[in-house]
Amino acid sequence: MMGTGGVVVEMKGIVKRFPGVVANDHVDLDLRSGEIHALLGENGAGKTTLMNVLYGLYRADEGIITVNGRQVTLGSPKDAIDLGIGMIHQHFALIPPMSVTENIMLVSKSEGILTNPKQVEEAVSELCERYSLRVDPKARIWQLSVGEQQRVEIAKALYVGANILILDEPTAVLTPQETDQLFNTLRQMKKEGKALVFISHKLDEVLAISDRITVLRKGKVVSTVDASQTGKIELAKMMVGRDVVFRLSKATVQKGAEALRLEGVSALDDRGLQALKNVSFSMFEGEVLGVAGVAGNGQRQLAQVLTGMRKPTAGRIFIKGRGITSFTPADLLELNFGYIPEDRIDSGAILDLSVNDNLILKVYPSLTKGLFLDRSAVAKYAEGLIREFDVVTPSGDSPAKTLSGGNIQRLILARELSLEPRIIVASQPTRGLDVGATEDIRRKLLAERERGSAILLISEDLEEIMSLSDRIAVLYEGRIMGIVPADRAKIEEIGLMMAGTSVKSDEEAG
Repeated sequence: MMGTGGVVVEMKGIVKRFPGVVANDHVDLDLRSGEIHALLGENGAGKTTLMNVLYGLYRADEGIITVNGRQVTLGSPKDAIDLGIGMIHQHFALIPPMSVTENIMLVSKSEGILTNPKQVEEAVSELCERYSLRVDPKARIWQLSVGEQQRVEIAKALYVGANILILDEPTAVLTPQETDQLFNTLRQMKKEGKALVFISHKLDEVLAISDRITVLRKGKVVSTVDASQTGKIELAKMMVGRDVVFRLSKATVQKGAEALRLEGVSALDDRGLQALKNVSFSMFEGEVLGVAGVAGNGQRQLAQVLTGMRKPTAGRIFIKGRGITSFTPADLLELNFGYIPEDRIDSGAILDLSVNDNLILKVYPSLTKGLFLDRSAVAKYAEGLIREFDVVTPSGDSPAKTLSGGNIQRLILARELSLEPRIIVASQPTRGLDVGATEDIRRKLLAERERGSAILLISEDLEEIMSLSDRIAVLYEGRIMGIVPADRAKIEEIGLMMAGTSVKSDEEAG
């Protein structure tokens, strides 16, 4: 392949088992210098597990790994780092009160590398300039955006000599502009002969940045292909084993009455800091109002305020014209309000309860016989929802914790949408899900829109926001930067608002 060199890593016959599942089933993978190699697959296909084996976080049960032609045993991340392997995880390992340089010194001390603060700062400055990382070595981590913190993690890996770099879902929390900056950095690293692994669910990005693509399904390699010789449709079919529709058609729906209105709503976060600042907007029956923004700009607090889980400090909320600024989650049942929380594990489901019991949480009073649940009625009710929403479970009596992330999300949708809510708050409804599960859930939301529901879609996935929404609001540091019609929205404009540029619109603006 043009621009790529010899094999620097070879993984042969890698097997990794966990109780009840084979996460990697005799996987073969090779990485070459001067290439970006993408790993694709459904949730649970084994991508991150395979890379955790390469990084020494897991030890393979079977198989051989060679690095630069030498067979190696990777018992810890230190072993991997010593071999020039670095990994950028989805959740960063940085200490917020410390500076960029101090965070990097923590790594350098453990490796016996340069530890003089001034020298480290100069070396970090050179690295950042060389790879267009754009981060101030003197800045404190808490002062940095999520994108800047990611650059610090990359600088850490480069500083300790990584020539093989694994990036796990690196663009999940970035604006479009930050993604472009990251890609420039990756291309520079590739040009210098480094081998890069890019794990992502975003097929457009994979095709834009990678040289080769390996697709995993159920722990096995389906195929390794040249990025220039394939496309989204082929890759999706390899991932899920069926055709996937990427751009769902939206039916024309007559916008109905105002369903929800916020007037000057403000709220604090858990630390007592201002999370929402004078937020105002309306949403209507038969529309999807998308809320875009980089993580941590008030989206979670907005959802909590709207579902009675957080009290606003100022402003008013109206549902169907009725002022309900002070209300509880229980009140939402009477108001026919559906909620799909961003944290499906902690807030969306009770994992130790059975699938059946999770499905009846909002309707159990109607399924009782005397003082006790009518188990026959419960099973019949739940069975219908399991079938309708295609929840894959051994049985309705299985604990919810045995389900995959995608099936827990289907369970939550089944419970919330079965009550035919008139207003739905859907927070990150497809985050972390593969293309097949994502397609299913987006279809369900659009069906609710056609039914006349008003849907507030909070998502960090811009493609999702652009394709499902009728209007798009952008949150930045707790403020609405602007609200624009989706059919006239430009991704560059949305990206600027996500970075803090206010855009005037002829729609509402906070």
